[in-house]
Amino acid sequence: MSAGRTGRKRFGLPRWTSSLTWKALAFITVMCCGLAALLGALVHVSVTNRTVSDARSRALVRLDEAARAYEAGNRLPPDSGIDPRGLPGDLRELAVSGRRGTMVGVVSGVPSMWAAAPADGRALAVQIDYAQSAATIENLDRAILGSSALAIGVTLIFGALGVRGVTRRLRTTSQVARRISAGDLDARVGDPRTTDPARYRDEVAAVAAALDTMASTLQRKLIGEQRFTADVAHELRTPLTGLHAAAELLPAGRPTELVRNRVAALRTLTEDLLEISRLDAGSERLELDAIRLGQLAERVAAHASGDTEVRVVRDASVETDRRRLERVVGNLVANAHRHGAPPVVLTVEGAEVSVRDHGNGFPDYLVTEGPQRFRTEGAGKGHGLGLTIAVGQAEVLGARLEFANAPQGGALAVLRLPAGTD
Repeated sequence: MSAGRTGRKRFGLPRWTSSLTWKALAFITVMCCGLAALLGALVHVSVTNRTVSDARSRALVRLDEAARAYEAGNRLPPDSGIDPRGLPGDLRELAVSGRRGTMVGVVSGVPSMWAAAPADGRALAVQIDYAQSAATIENLDRAILGSSALAIGVTLIFGALGVRGVTRRLRTTSQVARRISAGDLDARVGDPRTTDPARYRDEVAAVAAALDTMASTLQRKLIGEQRFTADVAHELRTPLTGLHAAAELLPAGRPTELVRNRVAALRTLTEDLLEISRLDAGSERLELDAIRLGQLAERVAAHASGDTEVRVVRDASVETDRRRLERVVGNLVANAHRHGAPPVVLTVEGAEVSVRDHGNGFPDYLVTEGPQRFRTEGAGKGHGLGLTIAVGQAEVLGARLEFANAPQGGALAVLRLPAGTD
């Protein structure tokens, strides 16, 4: 155990208690209970004071009658006497000291209201029944508790319905936001409160309207950028084709070789931009075929720009688009040769294909955020489009492409295809 630990087990609330619905209901419950307790206490005190005051008044009237009878030497009225049994001691002392007073006491389990006055050094006392008044207060307390519980229950039901409606709209808004983040730019909340001016527009509707507006603006900008990329690539293709044909007519030599290399690089970049624009537009269609991954790995390695070691741990057959799969694996191998260091190892293990080099590894941003267009780091050459295309084609294939740095060093790209057969 570390020095900073005290050894005490920490108790936390369940995860569901962090929801807005639970917090709102807890707040409503606390407020209702507090309000019910306050109102109940006020009613209880008011009724109790009035009941006690009435009983005290009746007891004092009876005490005056008894005092007049005592002074006249007549027989005392019923329920009155000198130092009667059951008279509270404090009230007896008060009367003996020469003062009048009243007090509630219990005689044989029955509550009574006592009134006492001095009588020749003793206590003249009167007892009246207080049981009915005590029962009235007790019934009132039960009625207050019952009505408070009923009011709290009804308030919670209607509060839960109201809060649930708000939280449901918030959940819908958050789900649409996640869909937009995942690439579904057509997703909209579509809250009717944002489109119908006659309906009340609250803060949740304002958030939904802002999200829909943001999604529409983002969609327009992305579509405009995609169209611009596609238009530029298409416009470049024709002059580059002519430039390539003219370069082939140049006499052999170092300048001609440089021109041809630059033209080839421009043609490759143009084709990559066209491919990215098609991926962005979602216009790609699969041509499925049964493929042995071991054979495909050998074929990709044979066309690679450097020596590539192929390891088939467990071969598998998958049904996918051959051209796209070769494009993905080929881009991963080409990236390993261009930016990594030998040896480059292409491994097939079931429906999983991995490419690893022994260079400095992927940049941190690429591991956490994925490849980004026209962003590269280090001394390697490239436009950052190869891995971007690999990710896009993997999504078309329904595969998952992950990037990491191997514990022993080097970049590691893992392509996980839908489960195949051995």
